[in-house]
Amino acid sequence: MQTITVYHYDAFSTHPGKGNPGGVVLEADGLSENQMLAAAAAVGFNETSFVLPSQQADFRIRYFTPGHEMNLCGHGTMACLSALAEQGQLDGLVRFTIETLAGILPIRQSVSEDGLSSFTMQQTAPEFRPFGGSREELARSIGLSSEDLHPELPIVYGSTGIWTLIVPVCGLDACSRMKPDNSRFPEILAEMPRASLHPFCLETIHPDSLLHARHFSSPYSGTIEDPVTGTASGVLGAYYGRFIRDGRCADELELTVEQGQELGRDGKVHVRVTPDGAERRVEITGVAVYVKEWSLEV
Repeated sequence: MQTITVYHYDAFSTHPGKGNPGGVVLEADGLSENQMLAAAAAVGFNETSFVLPSQQADFRIRYFTPGHEMNLCGHGTMACLSALAEQGQLDGLVRFTIETLAGILPIRQSVSEDGLSSFTMQQTAPEFRPFGGSREELARSIGLSSEDLHPELPIVYGSTGIWTLIVPVCGLDACSRMKPDNSRFPEILAEMPRASLHPFCLETIHPDSLLHARHFSSPYSGTIEDPVTGTASGVLGAYYGRFIRDGRCADELELTVEQGQELGRDGKVHVRVTPDGAERRVEITGVAVYVKEWSLEV
């Protein structure tokens, strides 16, 4: 058994108790994969992140749900980097890289006049694949009817590092009525049975937000809903540029995705999508706030 320190940060908000809670273990190079998984299960958040040395980047980060390892986690990254900044390990670093299972990702740090660090993370190039399942069964799996699904926008799998099913719905009322039955997701998502679900609508609560979203976990993750998701917000921004603006505009696209309001954990993710040759470069920007820390034996 080893005793580790777990730091709790709430990402995509500056207010403790809002945004998305993430666990952070800063010195994880002595832990086995089984110990990391056990720690994530004991912490119980949607993700707990572990910082390790890297031979290829400035830092290596591994992300675990209570059920399995993830390739990438947006809010976990914001939590990790905020913890590293507050420990003085990012002093003088404006641009650096992190090693993840999704690849080597560039990071930019900005520090406000009051000393708050925010981080911009580039994600992998966006990918989309068609959904071939039943719209009716999909709607039922989140407590809705097929009439609640947007009649014109496509339902597609999307990824900027991790796959999720993007599900456009008709408005905030539909979002408020959602009740996921996560156990049904694998049979409905036959093409990608381990994917999560990311419903969204064009109606928002905050006037500076462009999109409103929720995020329902794969049942293999051991969690139900992720309050505010960075990676899914990134691919949602790419979706907006491709399917809602129809990809006609070659200019940079900036937007804010709001999430977590139905759970009382109001948070925002800022997304930038820019042309990069034939591809699109997707970046998300966010912050995280320290909540508490504790010791854990694994």
